[in-house]
Amino acid sequence: MLDKTDRTLLSLLQQDCTTSLQSLAEAVNLTSTPCWKRLKRLEEEGFIRAKVALLDHDKLGLALTAFVHIKTQQHNSDWYHSFVALVKEMPEVLAFYRMAGEYDYLMRVLVADMKSYDNFYKRLVNGVPGLIDVTSSFAMEEIKNTTVVPL
Repeated sequence: MLDKTDRTLLSLLQQDCTTSLQSLAEAVNLTSTPCWKRLKRLEEEGFIRAKVALLDHDKLGLALTAFVHIKTQQHNSDWYHSFVALVKEMPEVLAFYRMAGEYDYLMRVLVADMKSYDNFYKRLVNGVPGLIDVTSSFAMEEIKNTTVVPL
């Protein structure tokens, strides 16, 4: 169970995971050792999955975000595991969900341009049988994109 101090620490880390232990401890009115123990416990219990740098995809030349909706006629376990394995090997796929509703799967894909997307699309549709509809939408503007989880 998370208490107020745990939630405050997690909120601070979500804003900047490079914040020093001393600064975190001061923010929650603890000394360094108890603060460190809390952080260690939060990591061990899986509340903190990773500490990463968030990169600017535009500066890296990755300017095209696509949302790919997929329908399939396959729903058996072997097909599912093959499909998941294929998608996990595609670095362009930033997020991948199995859905309820009109589409079976949804991907968020990041590529440089339309030619790069076309190459991705061909690898996807040729990589696994049974896809009956692959529909893509392209982001014109990113209005909000955050990794901050509401606490």
